[in-house]
Amino acid sequence: MGAMANLKVERLEAAGPLPAATGESPVWRAAEQALYWVDIPAKKIVRARVETGERTEWQLPEQVACIAFNREGTVLAGCESGLFAVTLGEALQATVRKLAAPEFPRGGMRFNDGRCDRQGRFWAGTMVQDMAAAIPDGALYRFDGKGVLSAPIIDSLITQNGLGWSPDGTTMYLSDSHPLRRLIWAFDYDVETGEPRNRRVFADLNHYAGRPDGAAVDAEGCYWICANDAGLLLRFTPQGKLDRQIAVPAVKPTMCAFGGTRLDTLFVTSIRPGNGASEHDGHVFAVRPGVTGLPEPEFAGPL
Repeated sequence: MGAMANLKVERLEAAGPLPAATGESPVWRAAEQALYWVDIPAKKIVRARVETGERTEWQLPEQVACIAFNREGTVLAGCESGLFAVTLGEALQATVRKLAAPEFPRGGMRFNDGRCDRQGRFWAGTMVQDMAAAIPDGALYRFDGKGVLSAPIIDSLITQNGLGWSPDGTTMYLSDSHPLRRLIWAFDYDVETGEPRNRRVFADLNHYAGRPDGAAVDAEGCYWICANDAGLLLRFTPQGKLDRQIAVPAVKPTMCAFGGTRLDTLFVTSIRPGNGASEHDGHVFAVRPGVTGLPEPEFAGPL
């Protein structure tokens, strides 16, 4: 396993000088050559044009945790009360329309990690916001191009996270980042029907530092996971072997995404803890890990 200590991990200056409370869901939009992400408790979607340094943000009416785009540039957002279509106008101006909502089993829940599979179906999971309660009422849902939200496909999750797909789309990854779980699973994935099967443990982070948060898959088919609480990015091979790790300045990295003109930059969002925060916590970081990523799939449907 290679500890890539010589790699330069830099704060993304275009992201601005103020940290996010909970930065999440980085998405590189190639059509704009821009990085998008969210600040969950601030109810904001943020965009940074890396080359020009231009930063724009949009305010939403409720917490937003995960985003994807369709071909027209409309945002599909997983929020507190459901899934929304978000049209981004001028700075701070956003129009939202509710698309679908699950039957939450209790109050105090919201969507968490989400992204599209290789065929453009949007997947997102829910969680109880009070993590200290450790209530396994979270579930994973699929939202297809016809606008149909599935019933829970994976249930009994505490803190759903880590969604990703292999380059050919036939393996799906999912994690539960709660301290009582710290597991990453792999599934055989039917690309025609969008059904995951044969769930098995891919990596048990109880044997490593940190908790498995958001993830990205590179062009070699390896799975990059943010090790929250450990300030690390971990790369696992398709066989589940840890082969690289990169230290980042923030102790609580949340999710990573490949971007840049060559898809050779890994962007990393992070959390700013309520106490004991360093100057780097809550910022966005960029590192070139020596491998390229895959284009982020767009939602295959109108919004």
